Amino acid sequence: MQLKQVLANGKKGALNVGAVLILPDGFELAPPDRISPDMKEKIGNLSFQNYRPTKKNILVIGPVPGKKYSEITFPILSPDPASNKDVHFLKYPIYVGGNRGRGQIYPDGNKSNNTVYNATASRYSKQNHTKRKRGYEITITDALDGHQVVDIIPPGPELLVSEGESIKLDQPLTINPNVGGFGQGDAEIVLQDPLRVQGLLFFLASIVFAQIFLVLKKKQFEKVQVSEMNF
Repeated sequence: MQLKQVLANGKKGALNVGAVLILPDGFELAPPDRISPDMKEKIGNLSFQNYRPTKKNILVIGPVPGKKYSEITFPILSPDPASNKDVHFLKYPIYVGGNRGRGQIYPDGNKSNNTVYNATASRYSKQNHTKRKRGYEITITDALDGHQVVDIIPPGPELLVSEGESIKLDQPLTINPNVGGFGQGDAEIVLQDPLRVQGLLFFLASIVFAQIFLVLKKKQFEKVQVSEMNF
């Protein structure tokens, strides 16, 4: 909770979080009118969305503030086997992944300012850099043919190289500012038939009553024995 990440503007800020939940086919996000008040209180102002319109069983959330949402509750609606013949009262696996911190690559494939930047020179080179308003502009000059390559470093990552230093191809120019990470796990859920639960409760209740009657009958039998002995 005390870690600070590099934000898009290059400043340091608290880590955000996100999550993805993969459910069995047929399970989906519960509509607002099916969510209980207690569940709504746990969810708060979170906004869930489907991974894609055709994948309603895959839910994603984030990024949201990590300090405020250290726990995320997904409101899930289970399918009804009576109306969906592909669903049965069985045990199903679920998979969940959680992420802390910003991504290192944007959806378009470009690097964010939360990753390492490497030199793009092809040979030993001399480089000098100039401080820009937002980040650095590093000019790398090839030592053999004098060809120059300019690498743009956005604000946030700290430089590892100094001006005039010889560098190699793919040598890190910056530190790795990423302090987040991704974790995943799996579990199992049981889609239970309510009639089975009711039957189990009835069976357990019958056992309890049978035990009670047996104890009462035993007490009654003991009283009869005592009275016969006294006679």
